[in-house]
Amino acid sequence: MSHPPAPYPVRLADEIACQLGLLTGHLAQLPPHEAVQVIARVLDPDDGLLDGVTGLMSVSSTFARTQAEQGVLPAEVWLALGRATNDLDAIGADLDEHRATLRHVGTQPTTTMAKPPAPVPLVIRRHR
Repeated sequence: MSHPPAPYPVRLADEIACQLGLLTGHLAQLPPHEAVQVIARVLDPDDGLLDGVTGLMSVSSTFARTQAEQGVLPAEVWLALGRATNDLDAIGADLDEHRATLRHVGTQPTTTMAKPPAPVPLVIRRHR
């Protein structure tokens, strides 16, 4: 017995998930200059991946709220999607201050330097 083909939006979600897996694999193998360009595009505030996923979660939360009000979904599903949306939005806000730096570094020409940059110690600090 064959299964009916999945609706287009379901196939699209599957394809996007597959593409994200491919992008992740490529990112791990890219030279630093190209990796920074990819990361900058993922974080682009106008049409970047993070903003798109946040928007998708927001629409999902709105849908789940309606379904929860009708008794189709448990309210916990709606609440979890709302929290996920808020968390993604907060992550985006935390990364806002770094978008310009990533964009700038990603547009620098790749040149071989006579002296590589000196490593710096990592310091954890939060700005809120």
